[in-house]
Order: sequence, then structure tokens, then C-alpha cells
Amino acid sequence: MSTLPPCPKCNSEYTYEDGAQLVCPECAHEWSATAAADAADDAKVIKDSVGNVLQDGDTITVIKDLKVKGSSLVVKVGTKVKGIRLCDGDHDIDCKIDGIGAMKLKSEFVRKV
Repeated sequence: MSTLPPCPKCNSEYTYEDGAQLVCPECAHEWSATAAADAADDAKVIKDSVGNVLQDGDTITVIKDLKVKGSSLVVKVGTKVKGIRLCDGDHDIDCKIDGIGAMKLKSEFVRKV
């Protein structure tokens, strides 16, 4: 039984090795065997302040007063935020907070409910 991954282009199960490359005989797509292994490891896991894994749609609580840059508003401790979206970058949570609006938060300042 073959342990090679299916073709990422056409999902063919008939891939084979050709030196350091993997080849699909059906669509002629070629890719690196190490790139396939690295792609599985690249999935970024975002965790909250206590180590719980966050996912899109989770509800979180703010654990520290956060000043809103460019205004006099403050997101208070204990503020619940529903339906978060995870994104790339320095601020890895995209959300909408009641009374303030759309914001980006850092996962180190929140806790999953």
C-alpha cells in the first residue's frame, strides 16, 4: 500500500516518486516531497492566554483593559466577544465588539469561554 500523498492538483491517488519529486501521472503535476510535508506543519495554531486552541466562531472574554488606539474608548475586562475570526498578522483575532465596532485583538489578551 502506498503512503504517498494524493496529487494536490487533481487528488489522484496514483502519485509516484521521481528522485526528490512527486509526480501525478494523470495531470502531470510535479511537486516536492518536502513541500507536501511542510504544508501540513504550516497550519498555524492560535491559542488564548491559558493555552486553549481558538477557532473561527468561538466566544472569548477579554482578560485585560485594552485601550482603543486613536480614541478614548476602552475595552473593559470581562467583555464577551462572540463569533471571532482568526487571521494572520500581529493581531490574530478579527471581531466586532458591541459599542465599539470592528477590532483586531491579540490572542494573548483573551480567554476562550
